[in-house]
Amino acid sequence: MTEAKIRRLLEQVAAGRLSADKAIRRLRYLPFEDLGFARIDNHRTLRRDIPEVVFGAGKSAEQIVKIGQRITAAGINLMVTRLDPAKAGAVKRRLRKFDYRQQARVGLLLRHKPVLRGHGAIMVASAGTSDIPVAEEAAVSAEFFGNRVERLYDVGVAGLHRLISQLKALEAASVIIVVAGMEGALPSVVAGLVGKPVIGVPTSVGYGAAFGGLTPLLGMLNSCAGGLTVVNIDNGFGAALAATLINRVGSGARHGSDEVEPAKLRTGSIVMAPAIGESRFGRSGESRPGEASQSPGEPKPRAKPKGNESAERPARAYWRCASQQADEKSRQPRARR
Repeated sequence: MTEAKIRRLLEQVAAGRLSADKAIRRLRYLPFEDLGFARIDNHRTLRRDIPEVVFGAGKSAEQIVKIGQRITAAGINLMVTRLDPAKAGAVKRRLRKFDYRQQARVGLLLRHKPVLRGHGAIMVASAGTSDIPVAEEAAVSAEFFGNRVERLYDVGVAGLHRLISQLKALEAASVIIVVAGMEGALPSVVAGLVGKPVIGVPTSVGYGAAFGGLTPLLGMLNSCAGGLTVVNIDNGFGAALAATLINRVGSGARHGSDEVEPAKLRTGSIVMAPAIGESRFGRSGESRPGEASQSPGEPKPRAKPKGNESAERPARAYWRCASQQADEKSRQPRARR
């Protein structure tokens, strides 16, 4: 259940159009619903403003159908990742309007159209055509989360001029997701060319020494381009979620909630260090609050000793004098015998 839906429910109760018992029945399955084999997190949209996404690998078609039915019944959009074609066909026969994106291996069932949010577009770039399935998982996921998405495929470092020709498009993006296998060099190149957040996604594409994506993963983690963020191997979904959160920072209130003005700094809440020639209360020679002003030529009155300070002064003077005498004696040349 979304925040906007709960708000409408409470408004109906307050206006007397809905009884408290009916409202309780509708809210009964917050924050989660237990199906025995799965606990559906209906509260996640309220906590993170991002719905729960179903990981399709390892689940049966029947389990995905039951989970999907409960998620959509709560008015939440459904997305299933890592869904193979055979399993997707079985799910589609049970869930009406289930949209399967085969290249991304993602299934969608939208109860409402995602609202576009964020500062700008998320660019998804791939090094090679073989990396497109992971790139499409990232692109479809980012669109599901309410982002405008641009795609830029097959611009790897083997032909760097292909990437250079698209620099304006890269610089116009708010966040850039770069998907690469083999040696995984492309995210470092992009991060060194543009001043935007770059998220690297290593893929399992490559020959034997690529070690199923471990080589590009380690290459991205050891990038010389500072600020490059890296997610797990083939994790296009994780990159899209991270890019979404970055794209939303400071962009306004949560979807379905009241607008909240950003907090303003209170004047005088920061104490500045005094500049050269100034004290905490003003420039040297200026009086403190509550003190009488003093002319430059007038001798400054001596402060009265506090407590037993007058008794301590002779002792400090004695030890200072003794120390000076010892230093002078040590510097005198010794007489030769």
